[in-house]
Amino acid sequence: MSAVAGRRRVPVWLGIGVVVLAAVGGGGTWLLRDELFHPLGDARACDGSDLRLPGVIDAGGATLPADASDIHYLTRNGSVEVTFLSRRTPDYLRRAGILPEGKALFDQKYGTKGEAGNVDDEIALPDGLCGTSLRLPVWEYHSTAADGTSVDVTVERSTLFQDALRSPARAVVTFTS
Repeated sequence: MSAVAGRRRVPVWLGIGVVVLAAVGGGGTWLLRDELFHPLGDARACDGSDLRLPGVIDAGGATLPADASDIHYLTRNGSVEVTFLSRRTPDYLRRAGILPEGKALFDQKYGTKGEAGNVDDEIALPDGLCGTSLRLPVWEYHSTAADGTSVDVTVERSTLFQDALRSPARAVVTFTS
């Protein structure tokens, strides 16, 4: 009778061991889920990115605004595209040297009116860049940084005020790293 009791205890201990291992493995997977399921282990990176950007992104010569949210990026062969949503985009444009201090947001010397279309129509993000689409109308800035690299920024304009950006405004910044 004791031989039968001993045989029954082995499956119980084996079952408890399997449950403990499953719990530890499942908990570890849950803790590391961002690193396991996002490109480069970064929830901001889009599929196809070949370089991980740092926690604080320097996009085209200036860090993103402190209030930037819904940030996504695509890195390919030295080219970087970043999209973000912010109420402080005009400040970013000035800090990056894209729009000189004191110049109007829509000075045609520094940018051009974007694609025509109906207000609130959407513009798809560049191929491969993930995130929320831009809404019309937009303004496109084209700049050359002091080091000679090209920086392009497309940002949503206000539908109510001719001389303002949306608040918050979605922007797409394209530059080389």
